[in-house]
Amino acid sequence: MININKSKMKILLLYPEYPDTFWSFKHALKFISKKAVHPPLGLLTVAAMLPKEWNKRVIDMNVQKLKDKDIEWADYVFISAMAIQKESVKKIIKRCKVHNVKIVAGGPLFTASHEDFKDIDHFVLNEAEITLPMFLEDLKNNHPKHIYSANGFPDIEKTPVPLFELINMKKYVSMNIQYSRGCPFNCEFCDITTLFGRKVRTKTKHQILIELERLYNLGWRGGVFFVDDNFIGNKYKLKKEILPAIIHWMKQRKYPFMFSTEASINLADDEELMRMMIDAGFSSVFVGIETPDENSLVECNKFQNQNRNLVNSVKKIQSFGLEVTGGFIVGFDNDPPSIFQRQIEFIKKSGIVIAMVGLLNAPKNTGLYHRLKKEKRLLKNISGSNTDLSLNFIPKMDHSKLIKGYRKIIKEIYSAKPYYERVKRFLREYGPPKKLRFHFGLIRLHSGYPGALFKSMWFLGLKNKGRKYYWKLFFWSLFKHPRLFLGAITFAIYGYHFRMIFKI
Repeated sequence: MININKSKMKILLLYPEYPDTFWSFKHALKFISKKAVHPPLGLLTVAAMLPKEWNKRVIDMNVQKLKDKDIEWADYVFISAMAIQKESVKKIIKRCKVHNVKIVAGGPLFTASHEDFKDIDHFVLNEAEITLPMFLEDLKNNHPKHIYSANGFPDIEKTPVPLFELINMKKYVSMNIQYSRGCPFNCEFCDITTLFGRKVRTKTKHQILIELERLYNLGWRGGVFFVDDNFIGNKYKLKKEILPAIIHWMKQRKYPFMFSTEASINLADDEELMRMMIDAGFSSVFVGIETPDENSLVECNKFQNQNRNLVNSVKKIQSFGLEVTGGFIVGFDNDPPSIFQRQIEFIKKSGIVIAMVGLLNAPKNTGLYHRLKKEKRLLKNISGSNTDLSLNFIPKMDHSKLIKGYRKIIKEIYSAKPYYERVKRFLREYGPPKKLRFHFGLIRLHSGYPGALFKSMWFLGLKNKGRKYYWKLFFWSLFKHPRLFLGAITFAIYGYHFRMIFKI
């Protein structure tokens, strides 16, 4: 029998590898000699929930290679993963089985599709605050079950501080923390409410400050991403408690971090909130735009985007000093043949530089999934990638036209000439705060990355076929908008990544 309070169990927490996609920023990371954008926050949080006396190691396979001796060392291998990491997960399972090491799996991939993984020993599904203690108790009594699941949602005010000390921070571009779970909206294609519910659950201001202080004391300086699926889901608490506390903390420490997050488009309606986010140190926000077509917005229940001028909303957010990264989707049933050109025009007019355009897919157990299943249009499970041209359902639009139209969007927005023109449009209209030191996006060019500028001049200014547009942006920003020069170079590097992904 294992005594959970005394045993020195050895736990290997594994984060599977991501394929090369929009979000990997693989080709951009080379410019600053980093391995990954963010660390595996879920695994670091789970590590903090395990008994303190256990030996724990974290291996992020996006940062370091998994060796046989790592697996042999472990009593248990814990895996957390998302759908896009499925292929890497399968390889990990095979290697663990060769070494006869038991696997404990959790996270979105397994919560949605645990039945697809027959060789996993134990599933700890849903949110670990509820299911992990059940597993640990049964493990203590030497009779752990195969599956642990829960119907309810935990109080995340009891969630411990992630064990950031288990990773090598120098390998990452940005750290990440979580303030809330859940989203008040219920978009048909989104699995957030399926996983975390519509009631927005939040941490206290003291929890957030403790996590920021932990990062600060560990020596981190730079980007911190709030992983919340909708950071402004509870505006009242943000404005009354959280942001004032962060503003005070940041001022005391002379702004060591630059924050980014995700939010819904109605952020544009609250000027006070935007000003507070800027004062707190936020510089960018991901917004799900999805589509400029009103009928498609109605179809997918994206009512927060309906009946508004989306271009003006984006421009307003950016005018306050928050760079907008936009999410876009094609493949809705109501998408007309003109949707592809309309998406292109929207992205151009809005000045959104980083436009993540993907084909519609139906994640398991979403409203869209159940509707398509009822209509007998489902084909398979999703790949998790929004750039591999795959669909897991039969679209209303002719499939070949949909793929052709999608390719047209990508070519039009990421080819060198239109991309660099969009960067200039954004920089002209962007309203960066004057008092705070801000940078752009995930990869911030500052004194810590002196080689990135010279690498960009070599790869983008001399070796790349779009070099003339690079130099036009280079000198335009250097002489006309010198304060935004490093931002311009950062965007040039992003563009290189996107063109490499799509082979443009």
